[in-house]
Amino acid sequence: MAQSDDRRPLSSRDTGWARAIARRLSATGITPNQISTVSMAMAAVAGAAFWLAGTAATGSRIALLLAAALFCQLRLLCNLFDGMVAIEGGKQAADGPFWNEFPDRIADILILAGVGYGIGAPALGWAAAALAVLTAYTRELGRNCGLPADFSGPMAKQHRMATITAAALLSLLEPFWRGQNEVMTAALWLIAVGAAVTALRRAATIVRGLRGR
Repeated sequence: MAQSDDRRPLSSRDTGWARAIARRLSATGITPNQISTVSMAMAAVAGAAFWLAGTAATGSRIALLLAAALFCQLRLLCNLFDGMVAIEGGKQAADGPFWNEFPDRIADILILAGVGYGIGAPALGWAAAALAVLTAYTRELGRNCGLPADFSGPMAKQHRMATITAAALLSLLEPFWRGQNEVMTAALWLIAVGAAVTALRRAATIVRGLRGR
């Protein structure tokens, strides 16, 4: 996990339940890097569930979409606790910055590409995944230029996961209007366009910051 500076602002980090769980994890032999690695497994399950839901029968589709929504949120919980165990738990490691970023990018790709394949639009899924990675790239580019980390949206990581989780749950209602993946398709377009806007916004902030020196 990365250093304590330039952390993503999260209100959940200050909640009692999060602090309690982080303390328990910190008291074990579990490392922040292991938690970061688990986040990729959670994303893989979510992505596979989204993919399989595209061709599943009604009952199985419901179970798969619920599983996908659940594991998207479990991915976010891993992202929360790896940082808390590292910083608040005093378990920072020299290779923490790598494990702070790399698993997140893999997780974005697994989930968004999985959605794309599930709805029969792999190109859209990969486009959303690529633009999600681009938002992180521009954030890290700004840091490498000596500027503060920019976690602005409109489609930062937590926004992407909220959008895709909500879409998975709303998709459960599609049989009532005989829908065919319209909700998930709209969600991918929203994420792709929103991520593009986010990347451009962060890029503009970098340029302004460098010119203002």
